[in-house]
Amino acid sequence: MAAPPRLVPGSSLRGSASAGNPDRGGGAGTARHGQDRDRSLRHRPAGSGSESAPPGTTDQQAEARAYLSEEMIAEFKAAFDMFDADGGGDISTKELGTVMRMLGQNPTKEELDAIIEEVDEDGSGTIDFEEFLVMMVRQMKEDAKGKSEEELANCFRIFDRNADGFIDIEELGEILRATGEPVTDEDIEDMMKDSDKNNDGRIDFDEFLKMMEGVQ
Repeated sequence: MAAPPRLVPGSSLRGSASAGNPDRGGGAGTARHGQDRDRSLRHRPAGSGSESAPPGTTDQQAEARAYLSEEMIAEFKAAFDMFDADGGGDISTKELGTVMRMLGQNPTKEELDAIIEEVDEDGSGTIDFEEFLVMMVRQMKEDAKGKSEEELANCFRIFDRNADGFIDIEELGEILRATGEPVTDEDIEDMMKDSDKNNDGRIDFDEFLKMMEGVQ
């Protein structure tokens, strides 16, 4: 039996969904600055940042710098410095949300409280720039994860032809064939068997997400 086709989230599967449904494509009026930032970060391999971390930074802080480009770090520093009135190298945790929103992030109050509690361990009420970078990168990754799931939800709706909330074996066959890879009926049956965790003969959205987590 031939190996099942390799599905790549974000490329062949999503591309096929858009091609088959032109009305469902992304709108041209979205905020391109934020999209470009998300796109570059989502595909940025670890360690690709070119600005070295200053002495005394933790591994977590060094990883945050490696995740960002020099341009992104400079943009974050400019926003951070606007609220560092005395030039002491730190800002009030009360101002953290304002700075993050200036940079396109929109944490909820609960998320912001959790961030502050984690960073401001000594209760000083301030965070420095390296700690700020860690928080920004963490929020960006969470945002990217949410966007990825939203894209998959759109794919699921597109391939759920009869809009019953499930993908049956015929619809799964359409998904696999849309990748352009050679696929047999046996491949489709095997994929259905692997993905249909509750054995009801169809794939719900949670099972679809699990299926997509395992493909590369």
